[in-house]
Amino acid sequence: MAGALIGVGVGPGDPELLTTKALRALEAADRIFGPSMAVDAVGRAESIVREANPELRVERLVFAIRRDDQARSEAHRTAAARIVESLDAGERVAFITLGDPNVYSTFHHLARLVIEQRPEVRVDTVPGIMAFQDLAARAGMVVLDGTERLQLVSAVDGPQAVDDALADEDAAVIVYKGGRHLPAIAGRLEDEGRLDGAVFGELLGLPGERVGLVKQYGDAAAAYLATVIVPPRRRA
Repeated sequence: MAGALIGVGVGPGDPELLTTKALRALEAADRIFGPSMAVDAVGRAESIVREANPELRVERLVFAIRRDDQARSEAHRTAAARIVESLDAGERVAFITLGDPNVYSTFHHLARLVIEQRPEVRVDTVPGIMAFQDLAARAGMVVLDGTERLQLVSAVDGPQAVDDALADEDAAVIVYKGGRHLPAIAGRLEDEGRLDGAVFGELLGLPGERVGLVKQYGDAAAAYLATVIVPPRRRA
């Protein structure tokens, strides 16, 4: 009898931001899988879980993070096949992911591949606190108020991804995955008059954490796990 698959968001880095519901889901799972760069490397999501409950054991699934579509697809298929093995054994399987499993997460790619092979498998998710929420709290920033809007964009393909979002003056703009483009993003913010008040966070809750104004850190590239919050123009 097939088991069940649940994607569990573990938050941005601080184990104290792992929700009670997420921890209970992990403790109830027969097997926990987590993404890693190598079988001998502790992934960031795993490090959060291990600190929150050292008794939990995470089996690592190796993913190709580099921008190689073929390698990434092969890694997803291999990981999905391992998950299917556990599901076929009747196990309740949890897959941990940074932030939230329904926002810029590997989980939905895996779940799709699993469902293609085992359509009867139930798939659930447990939401997680996202990096921009943690950054806003650390920076003492109100992200939205009144009728203001939110624009959440990924700059993994380049800084131009922020242009349309910045044109919306009533929107707070959240930029993910743009660490290596941080100087170019800072330049765009300045050109659009949106640099004042913009905050930057890197590796939140993890070793090497940095939090401050984009003005302070925008002259050099940052880590992949970097977040920028740009307040609405009128409030900035």
